[in-house]
Amino acid sequence: MQEAPHNQADTGHKRSALRAFIGLEAVEFRAVFWSFLYYFCLLSAYYVLRPMREAMAVLGGTQNIPWLFTGTFVIMLLAAPVFGWVASNFPRKQFIPWVYYFFVANILLFFAAFSYSHYTGGSSIWIGRAFFIWLSVFNLFVVSVFWSFMADIYSKEQGRRLFGMIAAGGSAGALLGPLLTSVLVIPLGHRNLLPISAGLLLLSVYCVIRLRDWADSRDPTTHTYAKESTTPFGGSPFQGISEVFTSPYLAVASITTIFASILGTAVYMYQAELISHAVAGTDYQTRIFSWLDAASNTMSLIGQLLLARHVVRKFGVGVALAILPFVSLIGFALLAANPVLLFVAVFNAIRRGVTFGFSKPAGEMLFTVIPAASKYKAKNFMDTVVYRAGDVTGAWLIKNLAFLGLSTVALLLVPIAAIWIGLVLWLGRAYKIKYHDNAEQVKS
Repeated sequence: MQEAPHNQADTGHKRSALRAFIGLEAVEFRAVFWSFLYYFCLLSAYYVLRPMREAMAVLGGTQNIPWLFTGTFVIMLLAAPVFGWVASNFPRKQFIPWVYYFFVANILLFFAAFSYSHYTGGSSIWIGRAFFIWLSVFNLFVVSVFWSFMADIYSKEQGRRLFGMIAAGGSAGALLGPLLTSVLVIPLGHRNLLPISAGLLLLSVYCVIRLRDWADSRDPTTHTYAKESTTPFGGSPFQGISEVFTSPYLAVASITTIFASILGTAVYMYQAELISHAVAGTDYQTRIFSWLDAASNTMSLIGQLLLARHVVRKFGVGVALAILPFVSLIGFALLAANPVLLFVAVFNAIRRGVTFGFSKPAGEMLFTVIPAASKYKAKNFMDTVVYRAGDVTGAWLIKNLAFLGLSTVALLLVPIAAIWIGLVLWLGRAYKIKYHDNAEQVKS
């Protein structure tokens, strides 16, 4: 009879130890669960289709990849003001689910187009090119909206503790997605992956609804989301664009985004080119890309669950952000000496693992110290147009420097990584100042 209290105390001690390790308070379990599941479903939906996108790039000719990135950038330029107008005129309680419903409808339209091409025996090259551009837009918009929502409903202090764990939900989904693709793409064909993605995206909408309910249930005197989320932000649809060019903090963050995108695009293009020569057939190329995605996303998951929060707490946001450019610097230097498919694939997998394991959760913390409207408008512009501007720059840079050879181009990219390190360390210091300034304002 005396054993039960001891067991209860022991269980409570274990829970306290676990809470201390992962940084999660009891009142946050429900919200973090739905946030984790939300990001899990979102990135599962994307990563089911991402290997298919890469195969479409190969199908359309790897020499045309810069044009695909250019098309993506143009669509982003057109879509950013539209999103700004939506954010200015509709409450975020309403427009967030409808963003996802819109993309679900798009997925089903592509499913119809690919199916029609398959059954009529027509060419799917142009459908594939349109799909590549669309999925590149889809990924950035839905992920940007997710992190804007997270920065909106969680406080700055919660972001430092919880964003690594929440990001792990995305990595778990990003691991499941390519594994599903690798298993299903050969027996089902790549077109039949689209309805699976649409179903996962609909599940993420349910998570949004549950998170809205949680945010609304909190004390409105200490959490303003419930009161503010029912009214539009107002202002100009171009407000976010102007803020990026007038705020040193956002401008430097945008430059680091461009640098990250340029270097990432370089590795991506070399990998696509080498795989196009080594592997034949769209479905088999899709499976190869899915295996590479699974490897990088496994590393991301480990980093987010076990390392990200502790690195930020011990060394700060700046150091966490500097890990990716440091890995890039070392990787490009080594790539100059080993310009082969195996090394490119390993380097890309490690680089993507570090991106989502450290840089993504740390980078999202930068936006917890800016006003709510900026979390949606300016951040969305940075996550979409600015990011794809880096893609376009990187794609055409690599194409025009191709005559120099992979080794020489890799060496030319090393200084970009070095400058990038200095910029993110500056961002880390600026974030720390803003964080403490906001804390002082709350106290006063």
